[in-house]
Amino acid sequence: MKYSHLYAPLTLGDLTMRNRIVMAPMTRSRARQVDDAVSSLQVAYYGQRADAGLIVTEGVHPSADGKGYNRTPGLYNDSHVTAWSGVTDAVHARGGLIACQLMHCGRVGHALNKAPGTRFLAPSALPARAEIFTESGMMPMPVPEAMTDAEITAVVDDYRQAAARALEAGFDAVELHCASGYLPAQFLATGSNQREDRYGGSLANRLRFVAETLAAIISETGAGRVGLRISPGNPYNDHIDAKPLETYSALLQLADRLGLAWVHAIRMSSTGIDSLALTRKYFRGALIGSDSFDAGEAERFIARTALDAVSFGRAYIANPDLVVRFACDAPLNALDKRTIYAGEGASGYTDYPMLAERNG
Repeated sequence: MKYSHLYAPLTLGDLTMRNRIVMAPMTRSRARQVDDAVSSLQVAYYGQRADAGLIVTEGVHPSADGKGYNRTPGLYNDSHVTAWSGVTDAVHARGGLIACQLMHCGRVGHALNKAPGTRFLAPSALPARAEIFTESGMMPMPVPEAMTDAEITAVVDDYRQAAARALEAGFDAVELHCASGYLPAQFLATGSNQREDRYGGSLANRLRFVAETLAAIISETGAGRVGLRISPGNPYNDHIDAKPLETYSALLQLADRLGLAWVHAIRMSSTGIDSLALTRKYFRGALIGSDSFDAGEAERFIARTALDAVSFGRAYIANPDLVVRFACDAPLNALDKRTIYAGEGASGYTDYPMLAERNG
């Protein structure tokens, strides 16, 4: 086979992937706005892509407060467990694996995207200097509330409960989103964390929230079913840290000590940090690389052990049968950027043609 390394099985903590093609986590803004639940749309969407070695879901908020974006799904009550069970059943019916990515947005978001009465919680009362999409257009982000110790403890427990619900819903693993300026990253970064207590100041203190959150998740799932998403130096959502190389080196050493199954690292040359090499240096578990790979480049990175697996994003939006297309060097469907985020409809979500349909 041309891509023999890409199609080789991989042990990922407690999981065994049948190939090393990962569907990347991608917000698609099609959950039900009224209750943050997934529906038959997501059952079809993820089920179509179940021949991936592993699917990582779009970011899923562990509490109503943790929501930031329009029409993103939650996992914080029994109805969410029931709804997500349909998704995991569809993936497992085709022999696939699926991980739930837990994403608490913290200060990132807008009131128009959240339920009435929900809060914006963050390490410090500092707004993200950025705008966010709402159904009324782009809006500046609000000033968040600085979390008390009791609120930090409560949010850590929200993550724990979400991890437990993920297993109940049939997910095979959980990935903690610790990138893109969301709550865990807000605690890590000096630009968003200006606390003077045990959660702020020193690097050890800024790591504490992530350490406690990972420990809480592991208490429900075991370390062999937990991954970590990182993007060192990425300024998205006003994520600014004075010493990102130092911060993420320490974070990776924490992940290694905890025995996490994988780190999912986004490469971004503009940051000046080689996130893939950095992860390999400090983390002994599996490394999933992300961002703008094609099949050939993925094969080369895996062949030389620079990566263990590669996640694909935009290509997976337009090509539900990406695993088949790569295997036979078939052309890929073009991505319709207009329908990446498009409310509740199936257009541009579950209606991209499979290769078999194209060849008719």
